[in-house]
Amino acid sequence: MTKVRKAVIPAAGLGTRFLPATKAMAKEMMPIVDTPSIQYVVEEAMAAGIEEIIIISGKGKSPIEDHFDVNIALEENLKEKGKTAMLELVQQTNIPHIHYVRQAYPHGLGDAILQAEAFIGNEPFVVLLGDDIMPSEIPLAKSLMDTYDETKGGVVATMRIPEDMTNRYGIVEIKEKVGEHIYSVNHFIEKPAPEEAPSNLAIIGRYLLTPEIFDILRNQAPDAGNEIQLTDAIESLNAIHPLVAYEYTGKRYDVGDKYGLLIANIEFGLENKDTADKMRPYLKELAKELKNKA
Repeated sequence: MTKVRKAVIPAAGLGTRFLPATKAMAKEMMPIVDTPSIQYVVEEAMAAGIEEIIIISGKGKSPIEDHFDVNIALEENLKEKGKTAMLELVQQTNIPHIHYVRQAYPHGLGDAILQAEAFIGNEPFVVLLGDDIMPSEIPLAKSLMDTYDETKGGVVATMRIPEDMTNRYGIVEIKEKVGEHIYSVNHFIEKPAPEEAPSNLAIIGRYLLTPEIFDILRNQAPDAGNEIQLTDAIESLNAIHPLVAYEYTGKRYDVGDKYGLLIANIEFGLENKDTADKMRPYLKELAKELKNKA
């Protein structure tokens, strides 16, 4: 069985939910405390044992490439000033095995994945969406890779959501439980209404796919919004080569949402050595003020 070596990170979206900030800045570079959100995704892939990464970028996304490239002038400046700790932080982001390809037109997530076909070739691969940050002792990407080794097929990461939110997610219709956290799947359904959803097991931003997905995406008709939906392609793939759903039970931050990004900054800030001691008393005082106003 072919080893999973490659990962695809789609980062071509326009980031309209964060306008005006994203008018001139890549959404994926918005920081969680002092670290761009996309760095957490890249680090997860690397911690899982991924050897090569391709980022699907678009117009205005060059800061992502710059972030993971060497900045000689900055490094020399930090060396001269003896700022060793900062230099080490900067050098940790120098990652040579990241490649880039542009999605020329915003035709949806499925189309973005299709841009990676030449890079992936005939290998299984992991997809990591930048909007989902999921810190875990065992990286979620690694859990998907281990599940692939066990089941010999594609894997979709899922988690339980409130039942009234199913119209915001792809939802899994479960066939049966086949292992710890693992379910065989009847159908993958794109954003069903709560009253029509077969479960509350929602697809989240990690997938392990086999290369057959590319033929499906290439021939799939766009939806009403002229986008190629990845969930629809996975549903077609499941009919040919059955996938399984892996249920993730850890913490998830949706940093593609304003509220989610704020929560991530607060909670990561409480763990950051430079901000934690200042934040705790501030939040306690803020909580008192909010309670008095209630």
